[in-house]
Amino acid sequence: MAVPKSKVSKARRDKRRANWKLEVPGLIKCECGAYRLPHRVCPACGKYNGRSYAKDEAEAK
Repeated sequence: MAVPKSKVSKARRDKRRANWKLEVPGLIKCECGAYRLPHRVCPACGKYNGRSYAKDEAEAK
């Protein structure tokens, strides 16, 4: 069986866990001024790459 040879201190253990943090998503500003994820349709105005996709969503529903 695998048994640790000695106790791992709290500082040593926590140093290892220091990089387990969440990252902020890379948001960009849309033409309308709202923030959105890159390569996605803007939830505020419904535009992507200069084209409007808001009316296409309404027709799909």
